[in-house]
Amino acid sequence: MAARVLSPLPRLKPFNRLQVILQHLKMSKHTNSTDEVVFEKKGSAGIITLNRPKALNALSFSMIQQIHPQIKTWEQDPETFLIIIKGSGGKAFCAGGDIKAIRDAGKVGDKLTQDFFRREYILNNAVGTCKKPYVALIDGITMGGGVGVSVHGHFRVATEKTVFSMPETAIGLFPDVGGGYFLPRLSGKIGYCLALTGFRLKGRDVLKAGIATHFVESEKLPALEKDLIALKSPSKENIADILNFYHTKCKIDQEKDFVLDEHIEKINSIFSANSMEEIVTKLKQDGSPFATKQLERGHDFFEGVRAVLIDKDQCPKWKPATLEEVSDEFVDNCFKPLGNNDLKL
Repeated sequence: MAARVLSPLPRLKPFNRLQVILQHLKMSKHTNSTDEVVFEKKGSAGIITLNRPKALNALSFSMIQQIHPQIKTWEQDPETFLIIIKGSGGKAFCAGGDIKAIRDAGKVGDKLTQDFFRREYILNNAVGTCKKPYVALIDGITMGGGVGVSVHGHFRVATEKTVFSMPETAIGLFPDVGGGYFLPRLSGKIGYCLALTGFRLKGRDVLKAGIATHFVESEKLPALEKDLIALKSPSKENIADILNFYHTKCKIDQEKDFVLDEHIEKINSIFSANSMEEIVTKLKQDGSPFATKQLERGHDFFEGVRAVLIDKDQCPKWKPATLEEVSDEFVDNCFKPLGNNDLKL
């Protein structure tokens, strides 16, 4: 019987190859892990899984602190060609930031309130300036902080389960996470309407509004992810080709009109006003059911969180109590420079 000849093992590049292996082992955690965010390296892709399904994957301060440096690491890694971010649990991509924790900290004067938003905005900027193609699979609820870690990236893939909203105004906060940048850049005055009213877009409407770049059936996302991972040293164009293939195959609600189509003329007229007072006046003058519904919003973060999320009485006591009491001086004071505390990106 012929002797079996064993071929020699290929020689490893000493340090570099070992680093890649160790990094791969470190990141090969399964997504049923108890970690709030899971990092994996598969093929050419670095994968971020937001892993707080019971909290609809809301961003905690700890998650933000972990995601930012990981994006920066993959951005510099020659073995990583794209970054994919997704949510676990099937209900949400990310429903926002952990604002209950922020409110609790703010009420006792804890600096978490400032630190959370500072680090979150730095993360949003890292997504928007990422040198590697960034693919956000925004399946399910995508609101506030979840928008911040998705909308600034190169590709945003919505599904029939996607629910998009910037609900910050309901809790007395401006549309943050870069909302002041991307919302005015949507078609017409749609962005102004979404910013001021917290209007919810669902499914294919997220694509039609310009929030998503692609629309894919929810159950096809694992296959899409697998095909993206299988790409060898892909360019941005290679990634776009895969996304376009899945996008064109999806026929769900293809013939359905955009939810805001019937109101678009009204939106472009009303939300083109030069002041909040003028917008409110125009909404009141219009008097349609759509216009009346958009009037149901206000200001003041801590009180808004209490009324909407803590006590859930839906009766916030705003300070100032009315729009008429909000002076130009009060508004200017909100935007004054912070000196050494100004955010540096």
